[in-house]
Amino acid sequence: MWTNISAYKFLDMPKFEELRAPLKEFCDSHGIYGTILLSPEGINIFLSAPRDKIDIFVEHIKSDSRFEDIWVKYSESDECAFRKMNVRLKKEIISMGVPTVKPHEYTGTHIDPEVFKQWLDEGKEVTILDTRNDYEVRMGTFEGAVDFDIESFRAFPKAVEECDIPKDKPVVMFCTGGIRCEKASVVMLNEGYEEVYQINGGILNYFEKTGGAHWDGECFVFDRRVGVLGDLSVTDSEVCWACREPLTPEQAQSPEFVRGVSCPYCIE
Repeated sequence: MWTNISAYKFLDMPKFEELRAPLKEFCDSHGIYGTILLSPEGINIFLSAPRDKIDIFVEHIKSDSRFEDIWVKYSESDECAFRKMNVRLKKEIISMGVPTVKPHEYTGTHIDPEVFKQWLDEGKEVTILDTRNDYEVRMGTFEGAVDFDIESFRAFPKAVEECDIPKDKPVVMFCTGGIRCEKASVVMLNEGYEEVYQINGGILNYFEKTGGAHWDGECFVFDRRVGVLGDLSVTDSEVCWACREPLTPEQAQSPEFVRGVSCPYCIE
C-alpha cells in the first residue's frame, strides 16, 4: 500500500531556488516519488511513498518555519502514483498569468465539504462553479455546476469577465485539491462578486468527507491513478499517451484508441 499526499502554501518566497537541491536529495534518499513545484509565490507538493517515508517527509517539511502550518491531504493507492521524483522551479505554483493575484494576502472564504453538502441537500440557492479545464470537467463534475469550458486556467480571468453569473448570489467554486480556487476566488472578488466560497481541500477532500454526494462521474487526478470515484476508489480510466487527454473506460474501448498512437480526441 502506498500513501499519497498533496499540499500547497502560498507565501512570498524570493529565494525559492535554494530549496530545489535539498528537497530532491531528501526525497531521493528516502525512496519518495512525485513532484514538488517551487516558485516565488510558494510551494505545491504531490508525493507517493510507503506511509513511514511520507511521515518522515511531512515532519521534515514542517520543520521549516515557513511550512509548519501547511495542510497535508492524504490518500492511499495499491501502486505508487508517480514514476519518478521531480523538483521543478516555476514562475507560479499554479499558472494563471496574473501577478497581482496573491492568495496569501487575501482569498475567498473556505467552506467545509460537510457544510457545502448540507447546502446542496437543502437546495440552497448558490452558483456552483467548476474552475477546472475542459478535459477534467468531461470526467465528472457537480450536478448543476457552471462550466466555463476553458482549455487552460489562464483563460479563467477572461471567462469571469464575460460570464453572466449574478454577483449578488453566493458562488461556491471547486477544483481538484483547492489550489486553483485560491486564485480563482481572488479574481471573482476583484470583479465585484460579493460572496465567494471555495471548497476546503477541493473535490478530493469533499469525496473523503461526504462520499461524493451530488457528484456525477469521476474526478480526474494528475497522477497514474487518472480518475477516482466518490469513495476514492481508482477507476479504469486511462490517459492517451499521444495527446494526454483522459479517457473513460468506455472511450478506451473505442477502436480509435490505440495505446501510444491515437484516441477519439486526436485521431484526426
